[in-house]
Amino acid sequence: MTHRDGERRAAAPPMPGRIVDASRLDLDAAERAAHELLRAIGADLDYPGLAETPRRIAASLAELLTPAEFTATLFRNERYDELILVRDISFQSLCMHHLLPFHGVAHVAYLPGDCIIGISKLARVVEAFARDLQLQERMTVQIADWLEQELSPRGVGVVLSAEHMCMTIRGIRKPGARTVTSAVRGKLRSDARTREEFFSLVERC
Repeated sequence: MTHRDGERRAAAPPMPGRIVDASRLDLDAAERAAHELLRAIGADLDYPGLAETPRRIAASLAELLTPAEFTATLFRNERYDELILVRDISFQSLCMHHLLPFHGVAHVAYLPGDCIIGISKLARVVEAFARDLQLQERMTVQIADWLEQELSPRGVGVVLSAEHMCMTIRGIRKPGARTVTSAVRGKLRSDARTREEFFSLVERC
């Protein structure tokens, strides 16, 4: 739908590459599985504090893995030809290898073509891909792919910086260690000045 001011609203397309199909979520089965997992690790399921734990585990996973629906709001570009960057978009996700959280911030930028997107929608795209069983590298690429497909921009840049609980509370146990990943497309990849501008703005965070 296009409005007189050039605004166009379209339902966001299905997020490609999702591992978890939230439409198939079975809370009862998840609760039973959580109960059996607790039993398998030797937990005393008669302990009063554990009575509601299986239900809470199922509900927590459902919340963390179900993306919120949103509408992609696009506007006609009024001759703006410089970088648009939203920094410090916080996110939380679940590592697909250990089912432990990782959390951090995303910095998302694009060089607009014929249209621009409502800036809050950049945060919603990050959130949508975070609510899955994820790898940080994979999530970074997915965000860049989505923006490239939906906006047809002249360039896209995405940087994620996150702390992974599978590294900080188990294994090597190095709290504070952060992983940084990036994906750059179009002029942000091919044009040295634009690329430098993007990474310079991100590093100022």
